[in-house]
Amino acid sequence: MENKFKYSNDNKRYHTWNYHLHNMFGQKVFKVALNGGFTCPNIDGSKGKGGCIYCSDGSGDFAGNPAHSILKQFEEIKERMHKKWTEAKYIPYFQAHTNTYAPAPVLRERFEGVLEQDNVVGLSIATRADCLENDVLEYLSELNERTYLIVELGLQTIFDSTGEFINRCHTYADFLEGYNKLKKRGINVCVHLINGLPHETTEMMLQSAKAVAALNPHCVKLHLLHVLKNTRLAQMYNDGQFALMTLEDYVRTIVGQLELFSEETVIQRLTGDGGRDSLIGPKWSLKKFVVLNEIDKLMVKLDTYQGAKYTPGT
Repeated sequence: MENKFKYSNDNKRYHTWNYHLHNMFGQKVFKVALNGGFTCPNIDGSKGKGGCIYCSDGSGDFAGNPAHSILKQFEEIKERMHKKWTEAKYIPYFQAHTNTYAPAPVLRERFEGVLEQDNVVGLSIATRADCLENDVLEYLSELNERTYLIVELGLQTIFDSTGEFINRCHTYADFLEGYNKLKKRGINVCVHLINGLPHETTEMMLQSAKAVAALNPHCVKLHLLHVLKNTRLAQMYNDGQFALMTLEDYVRTIVGQLELFSEETVIQRLTGDGGRDSLIGPKWSLKKFVVLNEIDKLMVKLDTYQGAKYTPGT
């Protein structure tokens, strides 16, 4: 069946991150995941302690070694990635913990050096919507004038009851306030959602996607909940407090969510990465290409595309 999706040059029926970057820069671009040495307000006690219940290392399991300087991390991760892609440009990705949780001068000291490296074409900053002070917003606006900037906001769900359960320590209203501050300044935003959070139904996951789609973000990341060793979530799972999503349920949920997003929204991720040694479940998620292929197959079977059920919102 011919693929008629506008933002694709292969069999994908959704707007992939790879397609977007190739279209923007004319060649392969990959992220270089870094640990900037930041903490988080629900780790250091200012809002909570222990982090989100699924958090093993500030969501930075694949980031650089925090014992090394940022530039050394950049070189180490970059060279590792070059074993797969010999020719590429780079987007440094400050991934671990909350990377705007510091005064602007601290951010400047940690971000600027890596931006000066050869073939760096952008910057991606993972953070929380409640950690965007005015001086930080001014600095982000400045960065946005100089490079391809994306600020990634971990929402996970629009439901505050789930937010409280996972110890997110900020509300959906807090998210909207921070999101709008960034959008007002013309800064690209990538919103993270997690499917399979304890006690959430498929309908709730679709409602979260629909609400985010109405905001028309630049990018989204759709994650699968991973249960990792040495987390509070692992103890809850071992105690039988919730069940994991099956591959079939996850694939159907993802396809349903993709239909809700505008075709212009870039889909950075459709499943997460869990380390083989640390992952308790779902074990099927280790076969990442199987998951992605099943998503493609279901979209073809249903003859559907990203945006098929998109409704513009405010």
